[in-house]
Amino acid sequence: MAARPRWQVIPALGIVQILVWGSSFYLPAVLAGPIAADTGWPLAWVVGGLSIGLLVAAIASPRIGIAIHRHGGRPVLALAALLLAAGHVVLGLAPNLPVFLAGWLLLGLGMGCGLYDPAFATLGRLYGAEARPAITTLTLWGGFASTVCWPLSAFLVEQVGWRGACLAYAGLHLVVTLPLVLGLIPKAPEPETVKGEAQHADEPLTPRERRAYRLMAGVLVLGGTVMTLVSVHLIALLQARGVALAAAVSYGALIGPAQVGARIVEMANRGRHHPLWTLTVAMALVVIGLAILAAGVPAVGLALVLYGAGNGVYSIARGTVPLVLFGLVRYPVLVGSLARPGLIAQAAAPSLGAVALTYGGANAAYGLLAALALANFGLAMALWGARPNVTMEPAPPAGLTPGSRRVKRRIAKPDPGKGRP
Repeated sequence: MAARPRWQVIPALGIVQILVWGSSFYLPAVLAGPIAADTGWPLAWVVGGLSIGLLVAAIASPRIGIAIHRHGGRPVLALAALLLAAGHVVLGLAPNLPVFLAGWLLLGLGMGCGLYDPAFATLGRLYGAEARPAITTLTLWGGFASTVCWPLSAFLVEQVGWRGACLAYAGLHLVVTLPLVLGLIPKAPEPETVKGEAQHADEPLTPRERRAYRLMAGVLVLGGTVMTLVSVHLIALLQARGVALAAAVSYGALIGPAQVGARIVEMANRGRHHPLWTLTVAMALVVIGLAILAAGVPAVGLALVLYGAGNGVYSIARGTVPLVLFGLVRYPVLVGSLARPGLIAQAAAPSLGAVALTYGGANAAYGLLAALALANFGLAMALWGARPNVTMEPAPPAGLTPGSRRVKRRIAKPDPGKGRP
């Protein structure tokens, strides 16, 4: 496939991300109630389908990373569209709860092939060391997933019911997602065309790299737990503090714009600072926002704006930090491997929050969120001292020969005060 300009590739992948996130991770928020009311299936099991899907995605993620390393992201993202479409057909036609949950097994595989981590790995294979701005821009698109798909899901449920909504999403993946991937996402250069990749892609991590890997995995576990806890239980937590339902929903709506706004600021900065600064600032904003909520300070709006900004920038850091920690060659494989613990944490988080609310009340749940966020800030700070020395050699952009473009950059303990490494 001929090389395509980024202004075509990134928007195409951005629309794909909106539909993948909106039809999977954000689906139960709108459809769970109507499904339970129509079928009589327990709401906990209906919502639990998402946890099953996340667990399946976690199991599959390392192999998906290897597949992207070997073949590029285009075939993997195309498979995601097919799996998501198949999963939605099963949901829409499910005669009973076991079949419904089986549909989430397919959706889970589709999530593993199509959410942020495989998309980031795809950009890493396409653009090499220059993938950071592409990753930042992609998260800006992804931030609109709930904004677009929650109203769309509600409209579809009202017009054609929840089963029709699932079948409509299946159709969207076949007529929108799949053509975008096959038509506008370039084929990545073969791994062997990048000098030294065959020798270094499967090398074991050094002790310093293993420490950085464990710390990054910890960041993803705690970050995924906090994000999912807030997403699932925020309204209940605010109501427990005496906030009316309508006001709680309005406060929650501040998170999305704050995420997008913070990503715009990061994009405007054009990567002039080390990605670890992005991660550190993100964790600091999340800690401050959740600490304000936990303390009961009457500044709920400010707290959620700070949290949303931190969470928005965190989405960028989770893609860019591994690129500079471990280098281009191993990036797709390690991103897939790192995704597993974070997805497992996201799958377990709703139950963890429910236990905290049931047995400890709102104060215990708020305290848990603040403690997890503070611990994650500590892990982000520890990563500064665990940065391995890596050589990043960009892959030639799709359509170019290996010798037509070659840039090497040495990243060795960059001074955080001296701009982009």
